[in-house]
Amino acid sequence: MEIAPFWYMLPLAFLFDIILGDPRWLPHPIRWIGKWIEAWEPYFKKLTFSLICSGYLFALTLVFGTFVITWGTLYIAKTIHPYFYIIMQIVLVYYTLSVKSLRSAAMDIYKTLKSGKLQEAKYKLSYIVGRDVESLDERAVMRGTVESVAENLVDGVVSPLFFATLGGAPLAMTYKMINTLDSMIGYKNEEYREFGRCSARLDDVANFIPARLSVPIITLATIIIKGAWREAFITAIKEGRNHHSPNAGFPEAAFAGELGVTLGGPNYYRGNVVDKPYIGSHLGHIDVEHIRHACHLMVVSAMLCLILCWGCMILFRVFI
Repeated sequence: MEIAPFWYMLPLAFLFDIILGDPRWLPHPIRWIGKWIEAWEPYFKKLTFSLICSGYLFALTLVFGTFVITWGTLYIAKTIHPYFYIIMQIVLVYYTLSVKSLRSAAMDIYKTLKSGKLQEAKYKLSYIVGRDVESLDERAVMRGTVESVAENLVDGVVSPLFFATLGGAPLAMTYKMINTLDSMIGYKNEEYREFGRCSARLDDVANFIPARLSVPIITLATIIIKGAWREAFITAIKEGRNHHSPNAGFPEAAFAGELGVTLGGPNYYRGNVVDKPYIGSHLGHIDVEHIRHACHLMVVSAMLCLILCWGCMILFRVFI
């Protein structure tokens, strides 16, 4: 497989995401990935192996299958015409990014809260977080929105760009399969504690470097927007591990430090309380304007990540 086949792949894919986002009318491979997971899960659960073994076989089969299908699709595209191959690379990487859709979802909640419609805001929040939203108050909705923006900066921008830089669309799409598996079956509850173990661990491994890479990116973005960059960096370093996830705490802590708000804390997931630690407990209370500020920070961070990955791709092709 060619590594980073075209220097213009990343900026064009990013531009398409900024312009188009995730329109429902457009066929989307990530939605197909979700349906693929739903369709095959019952069959693997019925295997005679233990749930842990079945879960490992399930996750590894889908991850490897995603890579093979993507690579095969690009190979066929290349045999048809080189330009078709180029277009397919760009389109597939575009599908892995979610800058516009993440900002739109968060700003929709922001506008709903500004209108005083808490119940509607909770309903909209349920589409971007895994926690139960019924019992959340207004501040909890704000906190959940900001946490989602911070965490999904890694899931929807940094990690896809990182893997696209390393291996083009095949690795970027493979990452999205890993990430989608974790979001669908990586829960530590009775249903998925064993079957979803491999999916959760694969996601932890895949996001390990990008999550930590997000800290200097967010810090630099904070300098550009003339924010509290020292607080962002120090909070990320000191409290990035204050999270059940080995990765999600780093971008959340950086956002908490820059915004000057407390994030994290206990939440309910499928009726069960998960006692998560607080991040930035010494900081102030969140308000609705922090959602807008978080979106601005996310977009600037995404652009810086693009520049970083794009530069690495060009340097790789020049010197290797």
